[in-house]
Amino acid sequence: MQTNQRDQFGIVIAGHGSRDPDAVREFEALVELVRARAPQHAVSHGYLEFASPTIEQAVTANLAAGARQVAVVPGVLLAARHAKNDMPSELLALAREHPATDFHFGAPLNLHPLLLQLAQEHIVAAESTSPNTVRRADTCLVLVGRGTTDPDANGDVAKLARMLEEGMGFGGAYVCYSGSAKPLVADGLRAAARLGFARLVVLPFFLFDGVLVKRIYAAADALQEREPALEVLKAGYLGVHPHVADVMIERAREAVAGRAAMNCSLCKYRVQIVGFEEQIGEPQRAHHLRVRGLLEKEGAGTVQPPEVKPEFTPYEPHPIEAESFRIIAAGRDWSSFPAAHLTVLQRLVHTSGDFNAVDDIYFSPGAVETGIRALLRCKRIVTDVTMVQTGLKRALLEQLEIETWCGVHDRETHLLAQTQGITRSAAGIRRAWEKFGNDIVLAIGDAPTAIVEATRLIREHGWRPQLVIGLPVGFVGTCESKDELRRCMQVPRITNSGTRGGSPWAASVINALMIDAVNQIAAQLAWYGRT
Repeated sequence: MQTNQRDQFGIVIAGHGSRDPDAVREFEALVELVRARAPQHAVSHGYLEFASPTIEQAVTANLAAGARQVAVVPGVLLAARHAKNDMPSELLALAREHPATDFHFGAPLNLHPLLLQLAQEHIVAAESTSPNTVRRADTCLVLVGRGTTDPDANGDVAKLARMLEEGMGFGGAYVCYSGSAKPLVADGLRAAARLGFARLVVLPFFLFDGVLVKRIYAAADALQEREPALEVLKAGYLGVHPHVADVMIERAREAVAGRAAMNCSLCKYRVQIVGFEEQIGEPQRAHHLRVRGLLEKEGAGTVQPPEVKPEFTPYEPHPIEAESFRIIAAGRDWSSFPAAHLTVLQRLVHTSGDFNAVDDIYFSPGAVETGIRALLRCKRIVTDVTMVQTGLKRALLEQLEIETWCGVHDRETHLLAQTQGITRSAAGIRRAWEKFGNDIVLAIGDAPTAIVEATRLIREHGWRPQLVIGLPVGFVGTCESKDELRRCMQVPRITNSGTRGGSPWAASVINALMIDAVNQIAAQLAWYGRT
């Protein structure tokens, strides 16, 4: 019988990878099951992170087996960063390397009916381990997802919980996550325990065993020990099962047929999703390269030691910039200023073109040191306007892996400003308080009303940004707002008096702190390298 050309393709199953050998063994057992259930296809596997072979090695093996078109199937449950960024970036690189090969990218496993049936089997099996007879109406299902920064994927976990709750007749369902989303496992279990049910069934929505699944089961055991009157049952994760293998094979066939369905209508990279508007159109970047094949490299002793990481070389200014700062350093007597303040002050002179600009700059005690630590720990800068955000040195942000956020143009900011009768800059500050809490550095360079709102939230609602930089320019409310910030002793702060300032000033202060941070890390690593 002649085989249809479209059916002649190889399958590469692209797994996440893990440091946990149990997770790797189970993944490879599933690959063997796929191979057994699809014997007409060359099947290979690779990992994004930690384990080997890599995805590139898996594709090479597939091509060596004679495949001329390859379906790469994400061995992950839901479409989040790995399936939307990391794996596609690998595939694009491979397509450039092998132009004669047709590559097809499959959809993640998603909420396939077979996976719902498998979850049902695990729940029933968990219930069978109990000597007690408890009605489902008196039972709460606690579904634990991996948790991501993608609201669409997190929403699918909640959708699965609802489908199982209604389909199996649970009295309630509670969703929590093992990381990156809230509530976390321990908080979710505590909250579910207070709902008044006789039994909790804890179901990890994970493909394989691993560090996170072990932590989920440990948290369930700890809850059972604290709450002996409450029955806590642990259901199995999906694991190695024909249903999972069949879904992977189906995803490969869909990819080759051009029917790989992704939920693009709610993808934060394609459409404006509430709260994630700034991520629309974000370029595809691989985030996993540092740990790709890491365990094999560690075993071979080829991992680059932290002491010589090139990303923390000292800051190197452009020759013109360096000459400008040589002139600034010689242009006035700096001996009366603390050494910790000099980078900030000289950058402000560079920005303003005025040596006298530094005479009315105010630093609260330890503000510079606190700001540097906050940038390295919190890795998030909030600005009042996009001009401050744009003025930040992109290379330093990437080097330190710092994210920036400005909500002044977001739809919710507009709505908040209209309904509350405040400026958009003030509304953006209020949203930052709601969205990020205390773990930010706040840089205000345009709007006095942003300072007014920030100091109000600090005094009346206990907000504690790690550092507040307030340097707006203007004549209406500017001096008064900066005086108010100067008196706001609850937070570290950098400001000035008078009408001068502006977005470039605020950006320059942040740039100075980032330069000092990079130089301090580079010096520390160099010192460790010598000892």
